[in-house]
Amino acid sequence: MIELEGVPELVDPVMIAAFEGWNDAGDAASSAVAHLDGAWKGEVFAALDAEDYYDFQVNRPTVWLDGGVRKITWPTTRLSVVRVGGDKPRDLVLVRGIEPSMRWRSFCNEILGFAHELGVEMVVILGALLGDTPHTRPVPVSGVTSDPDLARTMDLEETRYEGPTGIVGILQEACTHAGVPAVSLWAAVPHYVSQPPNPKATLALLNRLEDLIDLRIPLGELAEDARAWQLGVDQLAAEDSEVAEYVQTLEEARDTADLPEASGEAIAREFERYLRRRDGGPGPGQATAGGHATEGDGSYLRDTSSGRTRPPKPPKTEDPGEDTSEE
Repeated sequence: MIELEGVPELVDPVMIAAFEGWNDAGDAASSAVAHLDGAWKGEVFAALDAEDYYDFQVNRPTVWLDGGVRKITWPTTRLSVVRVGGDKPRDLVLVRGIEPSMRWRSFCNEILGFAHELGVEMVVILGALLGDTPHTRPVPVSGVTSDPDLARTMDLEETRYEGPTGIVGILQEACTHAGVPAVSLWAAVPHYVSQPPNPKATLALLNRLEDLIDLRIPLGELAEDARAWQLGVDQLAAEDSEVAEYVQTLEEARDTADLPEASGEAIAREFERYLRRRDGGPGPGQATAGGHATEGDGSYLRDTSSGRTRPPKPPKTEDPGEDTSEE
C-alpha cells in the first residue's frame, strides 16, 4: 500500500515520465522533464528502491563529498510534484529516472500505484530516438497511444509498432491494461549528432506536450539554447563537403515528405502557440531552466577507422518506417 501523507490533493493531475538510456537519444526526453522540474520548482516526494530494479554494474552509484563527508547517490527513479497555478491550474507529477535493469512489470506496477493514489488522469511518457532527420529542420515529434478512443479524441496515432521495445513501451501498455489513459511523445534526433545535450529536441517535446495538456510551459533560455546548438552543428557540418552533402540529401527528403504538412493545420497550430505566448508571457515568479548547448569537438562526425570526417551510417533502429510512432 502506497501512502502519500506529505502530498497535498492535486488539481487535474497529469503524470509526465521520462527515462534515461535506450529511450532517450540526446538526453532530450529526460532533459524535458528536468526542465519542468526546474521551471516549477518540483518537490520530490518518493523514490523507488534502487536495489529492486537496477544492476549497479551497469548503472553505478556515485560517491561525492558534502562538507568533507562522503555520500553515495544511488541510481533510481524519483517522483516529484509541481503545482501550476494561473487561470487554468493543473498539477503535474514528474517521474524521472533511469531505465530499470530488471523487474519491469513490478516497476510499472509501482508507478501505476502512485498514479492511482494521486488521482492521475493521464500519463504522458516522453522518449527520443535516432532517425534520418536533418538538424536544420523542425524536430519531428510523434504522439502515439494504444487507446483507439484516445487516438481519435486527441488527434494521435494509434501505435502499430512491432519489435524490440524499452520501458516507455512497457509502461504505456501497462497503463492501457490498467485503464489509465496514456500517450507517448517521441522526438526524432539526428543520428549523426546524437550526443547530449540536444536542446532543440527537448524544446520540440515541450512544445508538443504544451499542446497536448493545454498548459503553457515557461521555456526560459531553452529556445536560445536550441538556436546555439543548431548554429554549432551547422559550423561543424560545413567543415566537410561530404557531411554538408549528406545533410542536404536529408533536407531534400524531409522537405518532399513534409509538403502535405505545409498547410492549414500545421500553420494554425504554430500561430496559436505564438498568440498564447504573445498574450501571456512567462508569469512573474516563474523560474526558468534549460541546459546550455555546447558545440563539442565534432568527434561524432569523424570516421575513426579512416581518419576522415563523414556522416556515420545510421544505427539499427526498431523500424525505419515506424520509429517515430512507437510506444
